[in-house]
Amino acid sequence: MTATTEPMNTGPTTAEEAIGRITVPPVRVGLVAGGLGAYWPQFPDLLPRLKESAARVSERMRGLGAEVVDVGFISDEREGAAAAERLREAGCDLIVGFLTTYMTATMLVPVAQRSGAPVLLINLQPTESMDHATVDTGQWLAYCGACPLPEMANAFLRCGVPFRSVSGHLEDERAWAKIARWVRAAGVRAALRRGRHGLMGHLYPGMLDVSTDLTLVAANFGGHVEVLEFDDLRVRVEKVTDAETEARKRLAREVFEFADSVNDADLTWAARVSVGLDRLVEDFALDSLAYYHRGLDGEVHERLGAGMILGASLLTARGVPAAGEYELRTSLAMLIADRLGAGGSFTELQALDFARGHVEMGHDGPAHLAISARRPLLRGLGVYHGKRGYGVSVEFDVEHGPVTAFGIIQRRDGRFAFVASEGEVADGPLMQIGNTTSRVDFGCDPGEWTDAWSATGISHHWALATGHLVPDLKALADLMEMELVEVRL
Repeated sequence: MTATTEPMNTGPTTAEEAIGRITVPPVRVGLVAGGLGAYWPQFPDLLPRLKESAARVSERMRGLGAEVVDVGFISDEREGAAAAERLREAGCDLIVGFLTTYMTATMLVPVAQRSGAPVLLINLQPTESMDHATVDTGQWLAYCGACPLPEMANAFLRCGVPFRSVSGHLEDERAWAKIARWVRAAGVRAALRRGRHGLMGHLYPGMLDVSTDLTLVAANFGGHVEVLEFDDLRVRVEKVTDAETEARKRLAREVFEFADSVNDADLTWAARVSVGLDRLVEDFALDSLAYYHRGLDGEVHERLGAGMILGASLLTARGVPAAGEYELRTSLAMLIADRLGAGGSFTELQALDFARGHVEMGHDGPAHLAISARRPLLRGLGVYHGKRGYGVSVEFDVEHGPVTAFGIIQRRDGRFAFVASEGEVADGPLMQIGNTTSRVDFGCDPGEWTDAWSATGISHHWALATGHLVPDLKALADLMEMELVEVRL
């Protein structure tokens, strides 16, 4: 992973500048525009106008941050087949078919069948409305992109190709917001399909909900799970120099406020482990990490497990989500939230506040520093609840305002599903025990929400992300042909 100095999209400026972000490849969008070639000799001015619209669509796609593979304008089924081969070879993450006027389904079905990527059809007429008093047939045909849309839907569905579309006009910001959502979702899908996910240590004893079938990760998402030992981390930590450790301690002081309970010995060890973690991630080219090790009587593996929180939180803020307790599905949920620009912090239920109507959630583990409501605090702990060892932990609450609880379910039949619930982080008293804690108002009785959330089959960890993400998650679920369960009471 290569760090950049480019600021993050969310969170405190000081942390952003100090930590930096990894570089994330842009989503690759294949673009093909088309219309019925029989029109061109009949209406000489039509094709140049449609090509101008196609150029504008290509320009706006690039404005969304996409790498655009533009194969030009097609006029018949032969040109469609040639475009399909070019897009297949390009390895696109999303294919966008621009219906500029009427065109036959046989022109785009090969593109959808051969590309290996999901297809989005867009129907964007030149303006909001025609000048009906002066329009002639050739001018009308430039507004006729809606005409083939039902034909495309029918043909796609009969051919077993998932269908999705956006209709509007060329400068319709509502339509472009929808298109942007599909582009973002395609980028996340690509991150999962190409991702390398570290799983280090062993399952927390007894946590049946956390256990994940590794083959199902490849079956549902694609990508690769790299099974790691804590010795893979140990040998790298042993090679960390004192100078590197001191530099990491200085970074920690830039990013965090320090509670009086932080002692130098624990901070030094956490900093050394943090540098070793960075090397582990780089050596195995990891995009995410889940870990846990129980340890015994203060031996080195126990100390490594206890010293992870500083480094894991810094990694998460850089865009490499890290989750404790061997929670692979949650590290994947955190990756999805991060790639949507929404952070995604490791969390679980902590308590219910019936007096205020809030669900209190968080964790004593890795946190996404970029979505903290304030400068995050580093607190020294004499003990981690339920886990061996001691050291430093991160404490903050998530930015106040819209948030989404988001997790991944493993069904009995082996399918994965998304589960999400939108709420608001609200003011209120917070624990001061070295945990991330947020008060979330889901607009209903907290007990009823907890029952409904638990009934989905979610494990006891998930990601807490900023913003209301259900529309983006619906798009991602559609592209991945997965179920999205929304909890809304």
